[in-house]
Amino acid sequence: MTDSDEIHIVERDDVTPHRPASHTESSQYETLYGNNFPRDLEFQQVVWEAEMAIATGGRPELSVKGTSGCYFVKDRNAKIIGVFKPKDEEPYGKLNPKWTKWMHKLCCPCCFGRSCLVPNQGYLSEAGASLVDRKLQLNIVPNTKVVKLASDTFNYNAIDRAKSRTKHSIMTKVPAVGKKFHRLGLPPKTGSFQLFVTGYKDADFWLRKFDSEDLPVSTATKLQHLFERLVVLDYIIRNTDRGNDNWLIKYEPASTPKGEDKEVQEGEWSLVENPDISIAAIDNGLAFPFKHPDEWRAYPYHWAWLPQAKVPFSEEIKELVLPQLSDMNFVQDLCDDLYDLFKTDKGFDRRTFTKQMGVMRGQILNLTQALKDNKSPVQLVQMPVVTVERTKEGRVRTDSDQYTQSFSHRAPFFSWC
Repeated sequence: MTDSDEIHIVERDDVTPHRPASHTESSQYETLYGNNFPRDLEFQQVVWEAEMAIATGGRPELSVKGTSGCYFVKDRNAKIIGVFKPKDEEPYGKLNPKWTKWMHKLCCPCCFGRSCLVPNQGYLSEAGASLVDRKLQLNIVPNTKVVKLASDTFNYNAIDRAKSRTKHSIMTKVPAVGKKFHRLGLPPKTGSFQLFVTGYKDADFWLRKFDSEDLPVSTATKLQHLFERLVVLDYIIRNTDRGNDNWLIKYEPASTPKGEDKEVQEGEWSLVENPDISIAAIDNGLAFPFKHPDEWRAYPYHWAWLPQAKVPFSEEIKELVLPQLSDMNFVQDLCDDLYDLFKTDKGFDRRTFTKQMGVMRGQILNLTQALKDNKSPVQLVQMPVVTVERTKEGRVRTDSDQYTQSFSHRAPFFSWC
């Protein structure tokens, strides 16, 4: 069991660039809580559908897995369309509906939480990972954004529920007074909303099968390229919780082309399509640390023990990300986009965010060098960790911008967990 929600979200369609919506299109899906995404109409439509389903009696379903409040959100046809993780129901949130983390805090306070992470910002980490995924065109993270939703299913305190009942009672008995209320129902909760995808299984399930069943060369090559995208994502955001149970693989066995119902006869193997494979990186809520792990645990990348990690990075991944990561303007654009996202949190602290970006820049520096030196993922994680801080923080850039590198000399007590 990890600190994050082990939600097995799976299969999604190929990612296509988001089409900006016109004012007319966007207004068709005006949401109840201001969840407007004019540059991503498809996502806004899903959120709107979720709000309409809740408003007409639909109830999000609390996941039995994980250690926090994590809800499967459905549409009006009771089909799951998203996963919502409220900020105040995160593992160490005050309204976490599950008792495991409460017991952890009570019985083992010295090991409570992850000292390298900002508390209760998992929802921003989820959305931030999706942002990095889109910027680098990795296309392995289901689209995730910060939204607001309200439902009886969510965990509210007694006061909020009492207020909601009282307002509804007044509205029923004295409509003239009830109409003056700003809001009748429960207050909306802020959290991450990730599009739900179907058809995948834990990476661990398929990786064990692949150990005993050889994949066709083309399929194995594609898996290697997708694995490298996962490595790039996790290393840049310094994911502290990537096990083989929270990234997913979809494997579709070889089949004849559509319309071919007859058995493949000898000499007709050219008609058989190669197996298709894809991955989805979920549970990204424990990333973007403000310092490298340096106390009890190292939080290693568990994919580093896989055989795929011993293969040097391919030309495919180099061509995809190296030009951008080598460009300091691109890196600063990425930091600025993350700033726009993270600053929406009420507890946002500029100095802490600066440290988070220092860690991320250091990760990007190491990754860039590893790609240029033809290293493998396992060699990448063995490189000394570094922090790169910008001398002058802010959105204004000049040709004289300077960066300072510093290496971490303190190692965690346990390096294997």
